[in-house]
Amino acid sequence: MAPKVQYARSGDVHIAYAVVGEGPIDVVFVPGFVSNVGNSLTAEFSPIFAAWFELLSRFARVIVFDKRGTGLSDRSVDVAGLDVRMDDVRAVMDAVGSERAALIGDSEGGPMSILFAATFPERTQSLTLFGSFASFVQAEDQPWMPMLDERAAQRGLVEEYWGSGRVMATFYPEGEVTDADLESIGA
Repeated sequence: MAPKVQYARSGDVHIAYAVVGEGPIDVVFVPGFVSNVGNSLTAEFSPIFAAWFELLSRFARVIVFDKRGTGLSDRSVDVAGLDVRMDDVRAVMDAVGSERAALIGDSEGGPMSILFAATFPERTQSLTLFGSFASFVQAEDQPWMPMLDERAAQRGLVEEYWGSGRVMATFYPEGEVTDADLESIGA
């Protein structure tokens, strides 16, 4: 599936998006912190996501986008607040003429989806979250999450090793990604 990338305007920022499939419902996929709408629907990028999006597109119009500052969307100097980034969902929905959609929030896209659903209940048909979390750091009700200093260390590793394949190790607490693992995936 090679999507046609288009842009919605949200304030002074252009948000990259693509639409695949047709159907009686709209599905808006709200990505985590990493996305690239130009290739996220292709099997070369992720065979699993490509197959999943293809299945969804058989019965729904699937709307995917890159959040501001990621993928093909405009870069920004600062990280906008959740309310501003959540409004990018509305801008994309407006651009494609979607009045009401089923939201699927992945990872960090989960809190954004929740805020959208609470702010625009009339535009939200349903809400599905996966790989999401209430807090990105350890809390009393989430003792399994990393401590704040561990997240800071992860951020440093992401900045140092972005694009090398080593970043995966920071998000898999069960063990480190070895050089042999990286070689096996061509990183």
